[in-house]
Parts: sequence; structure tokens; C-alpha cells
Amino acid sequence: MAVDRLLVIGAGPAGIEAARGAADLGTEVLLVEATGELGGTPYHHYATLTPHLKETHEAMYPMLEGIKAHPGIDVRYNARVTKSQGQAGDFQVTLVGENGQETQESVGAIVVATGFQHFDPGRETQLYGYYEFEDVITLVDAEHMMKTGKIVRPSNGEPPERVAFIQCVGSRDRQIGNRWCSKVCCGVASKQSIEVKRLLPNAKVFIFYIDMRMYGFWEDQLYWKAQEEHKVNYVRGIVTEILKKGDKLLMKGEDTTMGRPVEVLMDLVILSVGMEPSRGTVEMAQVFGMPFEDHGFLATVGEPLDTVSTPVPGVFVAGAAAGPKDIEDSVSMGGSAAVKAVGLLNRLKRSSA
Repeated sequence: MAVDRLLVIGAGPAGIEAARGAADLGTEVLLVEATGELGGTPYHHYATLTPHLKETHEAMYPMLEGIKAHPGIDVRYNARVTKSQGQAGDFQVTLVGENGQETQESVGAIVVATGFQHFDPGRETQLYGYYEFEDVITLVDAEHMMKTGKIVRPSNGEPPERVAFIQCVGSRDRQIGNRWCSKVCCGVASKQSIEVKRLLPNAKVFIFYIDMRMYGFWEDQLYWKAQEEHKVNYVRGIVTEILKKGDKLLMKGEDTTMGRPVEVLMDLVILSVGMEPSRGTVEMAQVFGMPFEDHGFLATVGEPLDTVSTPVPGVFVAGAAAGPKDIEDSVSMGGSAAVKAVGLLNRLKRSSA
């Protein structure tokens, strides 16, 4: 008899949606989260959500409260899955809690929603001086500032007059092995450029890009809005080096539209860092014997028509554990994974009845 219980690993947007969806369909859910809080990377780090710039905690509050109040969802905080044995319909998994205490849990199916980690720009051989210059920050650092309602130069606490975003840091870079576009960075940078201009109307904001990749409605919601309403300057070019010059940052590179070298002074530089597989994603691949696809994320078996089934029967994936995703994609995958997992459990129950 199949165990009518779903294990969801990771309580970001994808995991939350998978847990809620399965529980609403009548399946008991065990939701395991490695931290002490629901919400994942967006809730912990983002001031507002792309593309509508709605405050993150306000936007995600109904999702989180729905999980906490749901009688069919058992949430385990500060816990990790360390072992698994069995098969679809009857997995025995080991959880290790905050104090190292182990528990054994029986589940019939599993959804892995362990998200991503941001690229460490120090791996770019300090091309942009992230660990050298205080006024070189990442998109995540900027989001943390925006949570406080102000943008300042870390070096002196003063508002910057000139701000530059550099795109594709840790994405589309074959030299370091990251051969993929991280999908959301262009949109997030454009969103942040709007927020910078709202906070600092007199600041000059520049986005240095290889190609602007705005898909769907983001073209209208962010790209043109940033340019036409907020006068953000988009410069097609490559930044090759950042140096300190007085109390400013000297950016060197090439304007690839005009085919000429560029040297400009900035007060604050924001690196648009890409997505990489998270530690949790790598760990779960080992625990459940799941293969990676060519770029190091979890492989699926049915794309483009099935984005959530993995080669391991009974184990599904949702969100950025399977590759770069925005929140809309992640939530949609969470719902799809829930339906497929519950459907599998129902089939197994019928076949054993």
C-alpha cells in the first residue's frame, strides 16, 4: 500500500506552492526547510518582487500564512534530509534537525524545491573588485539596502550620484563554465534601476549589457518603463575592469554599439549576479540518486512537456533546482509537481487495492 504522504524539500515559492497544492488535494504533506523561516531566497533577500515592484513580505504573506495554518502540512524547520531508501510509494527518509537529532519518516513521493544560490563575483578573478572596493555590490546587496528604504555608497554612507549595473556576472560565461543565461537578471536590474530613481530622482543610472533579455510582459513593464519614465540609460557594452580613482570607481570597457573604448566614473556599481545550483540541490541529488543536466541543475525527463518529473520514479523537482527560473515559473512548477505527485500516489493506491 502506497504511503499517502508527500515530502517537500525547500520552503521557497516553489516548495510552498507544491505543499499547499498537495495538501488541498487531500494528501498529507511533510515540508522540510533548512532555515528557521518560510519563503526562501525572495522572502529573505528581496525588497520587492519583479515585475510589479510589490513589497515582498506583503506579497508573500498570504502564501506563508496559508502554509502555517494548513492542518494537512507538517513543517519542520532547521532540518535537512540526509538519507533515503525505498521506492515510489514507499520511501524511508532520514531527517536531521537543528540539534543533530535524527528522525525517520515514511513518504510516498518527494518534491525537491531547493532553489539556487547567487554567483560569487569573487570567482571572476576580481575583475570587478567586489571584495576589494566597498562601492562594488551585488543585486542582493542592493535589495538589502532597498529594504531599508535608501541607497547609499557603503564607503561613506552618502547617496550616489552615478550608479551603474553590470549584467551577466556569472552568467553566459564559458570561461568559468557558466554557459547559461540566468533569465531574471535583466529584469531584476531594470526593476532596481526604477527603484534607485524613485529613491534618488537626481541620480544618473546606467545599465551595461551584452543583450537585454526581456521576455513576455517584462519588455513593457520594466525595460521601456525604466527608459521612458525614469530616464535610465542602457549601454550595450562590455566592462573589462574596475579601478579606484580618488573616491570614485573608474569603469573601463567597450561600447559595442559604437565600437569604441569607454572609461566612466561611477559612485556605485551593482553586479547582476546569476544563478547556480544551491548546496541543497547538490545534496539532494546525492541523497536520491538524481542525475544533473549538462549545466549542473537537476535533470528532468519530459521537457518541454513535463518540466517536473525526474529520472527517479516518485521524485519530482520544482523551481530553480531545475535551472534558472523566475518566481512565476517556480510557483507554476510547484503546482505541477504537486498534481503529478498526488496523481502518482493515487495510481499506486488504486493498483494495490
